Amino acid sequence: GHTQKYIVKNYFYYYLFKFSAALGEEIFYITFLPFIYWNIDHSVSRRMIIIWSIVMYIGQVSKDILKWPRPLSPPVVKLELRTVAEYGMPSTHAMAATAISFSFLIATVNQYKYPFELGLIGAFVFSTLVCLSRLYTGMHTVLDVIGGALISAVLLVLLYPVWDMIDHLLLTNPFCPLLSIAVPLILCYNYPKLDYYSPTRGDTTTILGAGAGATVGFWLNNQYAVPADPSKDFQLGFPLISSKLAVVVLARFFVGIFVVLLTRWLMKSVVLGMLGYRYKFSTGDLEARRRLEVEVPYKFITYSSVGLSATVLVPLLHELLGLM
Repeated sequence: GHTQKYIVKNYFYYYLFKFSAALGEEIFYITFLPFIYWNIDHSVSRRMIIIWSIVMYIGQVSKDILKWPRPLSPPVVKLELRTVAEYGMPSTHAMAATAISFSFLIATVNQYKYPFELGLIGAFVFSTLVCLSRLYTGMHTVLDVIGGALISAVLLVLLYPVWDMIDHLLLTNPFCPLLSIAVPLILCYNYPKLDYYSPTRGDTTTILGAGAGATVGFWLNNQYAVPADPSKDFQLGFPLISSKLAVVVLARFFVGIFVVLLTRWLMKSVVLGMLGYRYKFSTGDLEARRRLEVEVPYKFITYSSVGLSATVLVPLLHELLGLM
């Protein structure tokens, strides 16, 4: 692709929607979801990660089954290049934003003291900003965005009655670790095939890998001794948390993010190196890294390690450092 020339006339909208678009990308997922687990509530984080994994998988597969094109450019100016090769319907940004914001609201409203109206407004504003960002950046049509939000809402309605049961099974079933790895891997290797390369398969593998690693971590934490749930020290509501607790929260976050990013870098280097040796390609060979036999194991192992590290290694490190 090539960068289109454009003139920014309203910097407020430009940076607002560029930032909002980032709320539906990896940088947000890899910071926000672990933050909830480390600092607020394990059960809330578990439910959000499971919902996010399911919603995103369905959204990604739907794109490559429906094969609806993105908006034509011109007349639309596209401010992003990476996802241009993907199809448009439904908008997975809209799906993820709706799922994450409203699942957080549903999971916390009965456990913590805060006004429901405030939580509803927050969820609505968050999801709306992300949805509008997809229109502003030229990546989706209005129908793509509405379709994504509606699909996500329907999935939330369908999953809500059983998410306590799913959570219980994932924590207690002896076959959970095996199924958590095997089922996502099967789905990744049997992802819908396209006539040309699209990043959707790789992104889906990343999401399912992270969810699989986190799920195994949840199971291990439930089977063996695990540091106390930080939620006992953290209550949503007013007045806000004390300055001392705020320092602890920030310390947990920065320590955790450092470990997560280190894990991602280390596993990416090791796995790519091993696959490069096995299939005889340079780790910098982009075309080779897009092959099914390389992309799926590389991304799945890397991000399942990230999920496992975030849910097991980081809490243990927090306990060792006296941050629990």
